[in-house]
Amino acid sequence: MPDALRKIINDPVYGFITIQDPLIFSIMNHPYYQRLRRIHQMAMAHLVYPGAVHTRLHHSLGAYHLAGCAITELRNKGVEITSEEAVATEAAILLHDIGHGPFSHALESVLLPGTHHEQVGLQIIQRMNAEMNGRLDMAIAIFTNKYHKHFLHQLVSGQLDVDRMDYLTRDSFFTGVSEGVIGYDRILKMLTVYEGELLVEEKGIYSIEKFLIARRLMYWQVYLHKTVLVSEKMLVNIVRRVRQINHKSDSRLVTNTPMDYFLRDFETMNDEALTEFCTLDDYDFMHAVKTWSRHPDPVLHLLCTKILNRDLLKIRVQAEPFEENEVQQKLAYACHNLNVSEDDGKYFVFTGIAANTMYSTKDERINILFKDGTIKDISEIDNALIHKTLASPIKKFYICYHR
Repeated sequence: MPDALRKIINDPVYGFITIQDPLIFSIMNHPYYQRLRRIHQMAMAHLVYPGAVHTRLHHSLGAYHLAGCAITELRNKGVEITSEEAVATEAAILLHDIGHGPFSHALESVLLPGTHHEQVGLQIIQRMNAEMNGRLDMAIAIFTNKYHKHFLHQLVSGQLDVDRMDYLTRDSFFTGVSEGVIGYDRILKMLTVYEGELLVEEKGIYSIEKFLIARRLMYWQVYLHKTVLVSEKMLVNIVRRVRQINHKSDSRLVTNTPMDYFLRDFETMNDEALTEFCTLDDYDFMHAVKTWSRHPDPVLHLLCTKILNRDLLKIRVQAEPFEENEVQQKLAYACHNLNVSEDDGKYFVFTGIAANTMYSTKDERINILFKDGTIKDISEIDNALIHKTLASPIKKFYICYHR
């Protein structure tokens, strides 16, 4: 293969990542993929952990690398994976986050109501496939779990996929939170395939337990950190407020970015919307926030200014729901001090629930293959740290309010 088709990327987490397939090059050079450089992997987490400024592109490259490592290990154990299947699996994981919009999960439900990023991602991949004359057909089949080798889909999307392995490893690296460190290299070596299903060898039980515990710790210490939570809820309220006061005649809300389309004209993810979405990124949203910070509406002005200056609302978290009289007291205080109505005050005083499940037995399971040929779910193993009671979600109640 010519040298021109072999590239080495120096990744701070794994070291050198090699790219040498023409299809992978075509994907990486596509504008839709390059957009991921402009979307933070961890939304507003950098307000708490200043190093958490890595992007969806960084993460997808890492997941691509781990997929290649997993395929190599499985092949060494005699699992039949053709070169075409290997490239298609790597392409599928490279594109698995292509449907994320600005600040990813934080704004997904409010910016694109009724639309999930995986649905959008599939539409984008299908459009790219049309441009590439069907070269992504197998990748799409693996991505959508329609390919006959189910274990390839499990590598891309499952309880123990390379997506989760990379984001835990990468996010712990960039935040400095050591509780998220997992033994991804050992997990990869313990993977095997039995009767078409991806399993973990018995020797890997403790590495899997550490993986699941690290995931829970990262959610509460990083992804659902109270400061991250309140900042992302403020972003949501900014969008809600713009939608509430939006009038076509109000030029002061116009940002001259794709944000205008999704705040005024978006109804469903049709071809026009998809074209607009494929140019939308974090930069557009933050440009909009800076623009709206000068708007005369006091609620929008204050929310945007607070985000820009990291002057966030106060947040308190507890195990039980908050009493209604406490909520009303904080609402009255905010209305009085901000000189706003009760309805407007609710942008600055609100409650909610944060929830996380360590291991969901309803979803695809992590199955352990024992030496005697028996197979057990990780939650059914004797003396395991991960048992069925830990499959229930942990809920925390929060209240956000004006200081």
